[in-house]
Formats: sequence, C-alpha cells, structure tokens
Amino acid sequence: MKKLWINAALLLLAGSLSPQAALVAEVADRVVAVVGRDMILQSDIDSRVLMARMQYPAAAKDAGLSRSILDGLIDQKLILAKAKIDSVMVDEPQVESMTNDRFRQLSARFASKEEMQSRLGKPAAAIREELRQDLRNQQLIETLRRKKSAGQVVSYDEVMAFYKANRQSIPEISELVSVSQIIKYPPISAESRAHALSLIKQVQKELRAGADFAELARKYSQDPGSAKTGGDLGYIQKGQLVPSFEDAAYALKEGGVSDVVETRFGFHLIQLLNKEPSEIHVRHILVGFENSKADYSGITQQLKALRSDLVSGKVTFADMAKQYSDDPVSAKLGGGIGTSKQQHLPLSTLRPQLQQIIATLKTPGAVSEPVKIDPPQGESFCAIFQLNDRVAAHSLDPEKDYALLEEQALDYKNRKNFAEWVEKLRKEVYVRISDI
Repeated sequence: MKKLWINAALLLLAGSLSPQAALVAEVADRVVAVVGRDMILQSDIDSRVLMARMQYPAAAKDAGLSRSILDGLIDQKLILAKAKIDSVMVDEPQVESMTNDRFRQLSARFASKEEMQSRLGKPAAAIREELRQDLRNQQLIETLRRKKSAGQVVSYDEVMAFYKANRQSIPEISELVSVSQIIKYPPISAESRAHALSLIKQVQKELRAGADFAELARKYSQDPGSAKTGGDLGYIQKGQLVPSFEDAAYALKEGGVSDVVETRFGFHLIQLLNKEPSEIHVRHILVGFENSKADYSGITQQLKALRSDLVSGKVTFADMAKQYSDDPVSAKLGGGIGTSKQQHLPLSTLRPQLQQIIATLKTPGAVSEPVKIDPPQGESFCAIFQLNDRVAAHSLDPEKDYALLEEQALDYKNRKNFAEWVEKLRKEVYVRISDI
C-alpha cells in the first residue's frame, strides 16, 4: 500500500513540478528513455530529483529515487497519450487561472523579471508556457483517473483482506465526534432578493451575448471560494449540493448552462463540465443576498424554543432538523454533520468555533445553546448542536470503524487498478530505458 501511494505521489510530481524545479535550464546531456516517439533526458530526471528532495526530505536518502522518477515520467507520457486518444477534456479557463497564480508566485521569488529569466535560463513567456503545460497535464491525468474509477466499489471480503494486509501501517485514529446541527438563516428581504435577481439577469445577458463563463465568474461571482478559479466547484458527490442547485445541474448536458437558479445563498448560473454516475463537475456564478442588516433575534428565539423542547424530551433532534433546519444536506440525515456512511468525524478537522462548542457538551445527547456562526466564507447563521457520540483516539477497529476502512480500501483498489492499467499501456507502446 505504501509503495502505491509513493508511486502516485511521484507520478503527480512528474506532471506538476514547482516552478523552481520544473524550469531548471535544460542540459542536452543524453537520452535516458524513449516512450513512443518522445524522449526523456537526464536533465528531466535531475530537475525532478531536486524537486522531490525539496518536498520530501526523506527522499534524499532514497538510492532509487532517480529510477522511481523516471518510471513516473514514463507513466505520465503513456497516460497523456491515452487521455488524448480518449478525448479527455480539461477546463482550459481554470488551467489559465491556475497558471497565472503559479506564475505570480514564481515571479515573487525574484527581485526582477530579468533576474528570473537569467536564473532559469528562459524568457518569461517560455517559463509561463511550461507552467501551463504542467498544470494542464495534471488535470488530464486526474480526469482520466476519475473516469477509470467511476462506479468502483469494494466488497466486505475485499475490505477485510485490505485490513489484514495493511493493519501494521494503518495509523491510529484521532478523537472522533458525531454531531448534529439545526441551522437557521435570517429572513431575506424582498428588496435584497429583487436587487440580486436584477444583477444575475445582467450577468445572464452578457453570457448569452457570447461572454466567457469563467471570466464572468471571476468578474461577478460573490462566492469567494470559487470566483478566482472561474466559478469551478470541482467534482461533487451526488447528494452533497442544495437540491435546487443539484437538480438544475444534473438536468444539463455537458457544457450546458442553466437558467437562473435560486438557493438559500442567492441566485446562480450553473455550467456542467462533466457528469459521472455518482458525481458532477460544475462551475457557477453566484449573486448573493445582502444580509448586512439581517435581524438574528427572531431565529435565535426560535432555536431557544426548539432547544427547550429537545431538553424536555418532547421532540427528537432528528425530527426537528428535518423539519426546521435550513441546511438541506444535513437535514436529510436528521441534522448529522458528515455523510450517511461516515458520521464520526475527526474533532481536529472541525472549525475552531465548533470545536469550542463541542467541548462544552459533556455527554451524548447534550444540546448547545443557540449561537451565531460566522464562517470564513459565506453567510452567517444561528445554530444549535447536539453531541451524539464521542470516541477517544484508538487503533482502527475493522468493525466499529468499517466505513473509514472501506474508504481506504476503495482508494487503494482504485490506485492499484490504475497502476495495473498503466502497466498494460507499457506493453502497448514502445518503451526503451537506459541506465541512469
């Protein structure tokens, strides 16, 4: 298992180098491998060895590092060739945005443009283009990897076999908690709704006139988490989106754009980039509702009343969450934070404010007082939380922690199958390797 993960990291490294290592001036020394009609030079290996040692200090002691990186480069070239044959597409605007960000980061390391060009031995335009190609290749490989693993499942026997083979290398599980929530957003005024609708209609008008979706997202979207990447939300599992948003997205054909869609957060325009059986890749433009003058007193009183009924035992938290919570994803789970398969989450992964609230809940079933939550991104809301269970740090138990173990086994299976598929590609394409 460890070897597969290391190989995966090296493969990613081969296609997504940091600027300093990827752009070391080429040295026309000798050819160390030929893949089809493509050559791999010793200088290609040397620059990537440097990068590996920068990112992974332990790699400095690995005598076989150069060969591992060469194998990764060979695999990358084989995969990219297959991706092109299968017409795998990438989000070019996102690649462009990522290239701009990476180029700015690289430029900031030098006192001037001239120093950068001198140190790296290439003009700025060539440096930027190499960055773009690296990032584009990385996206192609990841998209193909997703396609190959779509719909993959593992049986109970496979999970247990994975556990028996890897139990010594599986790390200890940190403290886990199971928490449920009921959240309420302040009411939206008619004025705020009308203003947001007017703005999204203007964006829609520009889009229909031929404007680029990603550029409009960067210019207008009020979703701080995705606007800078052209509205890209990445791949999202089915059932993890607000129903009205998800229904509109799944109804689209690849490349299609929705009409205006309303959610609790505002008005959206949605573009479907890719659709798999259990997940979709979308981007969106959000015009949010103005809530700077929102009144939280009403929802605070409502939550206090709910908490009183919960503490007295008149109602259950799950029933109240399904009926009253403004978060449709957790409401379906009776307020549970997590997924239907994995409701126990590492305490350390929760936001600090929520960790503090959970610390005040000493026993399972305890319910917090209403509290206002101000997330780093998005609209503020009020909420009450219930501690369902707390599990101390422990070694993985294959029965009690089956959901987590199943997730690890599935990831291992997907990586193993992908590695075997790449090995088959090696037999279909001419590959010649010299000593390095």
